Amino acid sequence: MNTTNEFVAKLNRFETAAGFIAALDQSGGSTPKALRMYGIDDSAYSTDGEMFDLIQQARARIIESPVFTSDRVLAAILFEGTLDRTIDGQGVADYLWSRKQILPILKIDKGLAEKADGVQRMKDIPGLDQTLARAREQGVFGTKERSFIAAADEHGIADVVAQQFAVGDQVLAAGLVPILEPEIDIHAPDKADAETILKAELLKGLGALGDQKVAVKITLPSVVDFYLDLVKHPNVARVVALSGGYSRDEANAILARNHGVIASFSRALLDGLTADQTDAEFDATLDASIRTIAQASAT
Repeated sequence: MNTTNEFVAKLNRFETAAGFIAALDQSGGSTPKALRMYGIDDSAYSTDGEMFDLIQQARARIIESPVFTSDRVLAAILFEGTLDRTIDGQGVADYLWSRKQILPILKIDKGLAEKADGVQRMKDIPGLDQTLARAREQGVFGTKERSFIAAADEHGIADVVAQQFAVGDQVLAAGLVPILEPEIDIHAPDKADAETILKAELLKGLGALGDQKVAVKITLPSVVDFYLDLVKHPNVARVVALSGGYSRDEANAILARNHGVIASFSRALLDGLTADQTDAEFDATLDASIRTIAQASAT
């Protein structure tokens, strides 16, 4: 469980330490594709339970790897079901912090609602207060909650940001740090306009936080250093970027040009890892991926 002193130490590490966030939060919707990338066909499982067992084996292999270290990996985002799992007899969140000094973060959203006003808001999150209390008890540091923006619609983007901050308020009240994630579609024809609207709405919300801090996870921007004022904002603990459909090389190249922003990659991190690799092959592939993402995050 987070004590006050422990939380302060974790927050300081989150704000100042080098490295990036490994997004290992594959859920029911994203797990089949992740497993196929990992070399496990849909025919290898017949139930959700079997599917989640397989992705947990892959997740544990990454976390236990000797190259998955706190000097390059700052934090790891977990799917809610992962809180029920163990690695070497320890709860996954506890293992990450006590064995690896990597901050555990929990994905709390339940997916996206239908598109309206050019955006997809988060679905309702039933039982959130109970989930947050359980997460805090297990030593989880923060949360991540994703919305999706497909067009530069002022009303839609304002609603997305308002919902993000409302959920963020619940997370802060529970003693955790929220990562607000209003993702913008990299293929949106008016992506740059959507970014302008989004940043203005985020700055409004940040101005109402008092002395509290949140993190913000954004799509890699169209204009270099576009989010630098968020990076420097006193209420922002960290600005992190998703790969959003770019290849790892593309995402790294864009990320490296945006000062103070670190990666929070999932697919771009796991690309090239397969179930049939030997431990040496697996570790070498993961090491190369971690090295390039950490370097891009260090600018």
